[in-house]
Amino acid sequence: MRAISYDRFGPAADVLELVDLDTPEPGPGEVRVRLAFSGVNPSDAKARAGSRPGVTKPAFPRVVPHSDGSGRIDAVGDGVDAARLDERVWIWNGQWQRPFGTAAEFICLPADQAVPLPDGVSLEVGATLGIPGLTAAHTVFGGGDVAGRTLLISGGAGAVGHIAVQLAKWGGAQVIATARGTGMRRAAEAGAHHVLDYTHPHLAAQVMAATDGAGVDRAVEVEFGPNAAMLAEVMRPGCTICAYGSGGDMTPTLPFGPYLFKALTLDIVLIYILGEAERRVAIGRLHDALAAGALDPAIAEIYPLSQAAEAQDAVMTPGRAGAVLLDLR
Repeated sequence: MRAISYDRFGPAADVLELVDLDTPEPGPGEVRVRLAFSGVNPSDAKARAGSRPGVTKPAFPRVVPHSDGSGRIDAVGDGVDAARLDERVWIWNGQWQRPFGTAAEFICLPADQAVPLPDGVSLEVGATLGIPGLTAAHTVFGGGDVAGRTLLISGGAGAVGHIAVQLAKWGGAQVIATARGTGMRRAAEAGAHHVLDYTHPHLAAQVMAATDGAGVDRAVEVEFGPNAAMLAEVMRPGCTICAYGSGGDMTPTLPFGPYLFKALTLDIVLIYILGEAERRVAIGRLHDALAAGALDPAIAEIYPLSQAAEAQDAVMTPGRAGAVLLDLR
């Protein structure tokens, strides 16, 4: 099978190779998926670049990257119902703690990591439902229903934020999103009731004005460090900040006093290790929103497998308007 792989850290163009590997066979409890699309995420590019502190070489001698994808099951291992053959599926955690991910024509993985794709949902959309979709669904609904509540979604034009805005609107929340430039229009079109420029020097005052002074019930936060002080000002007492990123400041200073006297909860999310029950809930929310026609994940660019390096560079480009995929058909 054709696959993209690397055996050392470095720039995408220098280390990603198009190779021919043996087609894998599913083991007990596994399925093999003939992939149509591979979803490319910033975490894939960061892992390939070796940007994690203290990590000097890949965890495996050869890595096929990417955790998200979609396709059809073409083989099943012992213990898996043969009725799943030819089922359209989307994939989560394809390469998490494993050497071979979805940047290949085939992948074998535990059967529950190949989720049946709802009727009418394209394989392209399916490849966005792993990291971006599950992160959005859990950060929005991880505390329960949001009807009648006010949610602040930072980075509302990003891959996760754009989905989160749509899910929160569908869930009946009052949605305040932050973005910048053309991203403000994208966040508004996704359903945000208020869209604010995250670079504005008086952002906290603008958020409070948008809530008529009541404050925010739940924050979905992609840049916790830079926004920690602002969040202390706008959150209602006893509410939750659900943070899934802090790339702008990975060692933030927490304004503990304001957090303490509002009894705020800081929920730090790493979607790769989400519990089984929470993941089932997130999957259900995504499927229900898709069935209701309330969710349309944006796809910015689709590259052929041979241009995986360009795809990984593209996913790290600021202002990207949607997901980046590899076409494996």
